[in-house]
Amino acid sequence: MAETAIVSSRGQITLPARLRKRLGIRGGDPVVLEEKAGEIVLKPALLVQVDYYSDDQVEEWDRADRLSDRERRQLVEAVTNRS
Repeated sequence: MAETAIVSSRGQITLPARLRKRLGIRGGDPVVLEEKAGEIVLKPALLVQVDYYSDDQVEEWDRADRLSDRERRQLVEAVTNRS
């Protein structure tokens, strides 16, 4: 279904209510705009929170996960004996 919108002097458009409702787009929701073969494709977007960790945090996790020599030997034996 084609819908018509007018571009304002500031480059803004208002998405028709029927289209927003059908696509589940609400005020403040992010959308993705792509240019494909001379057309503009608009899609609802999904935001994903990304956490950043300090080098100290990563180093602490590495220390906690480090295997002892005995644990390493046991794992090597278990994997070697499976083959």
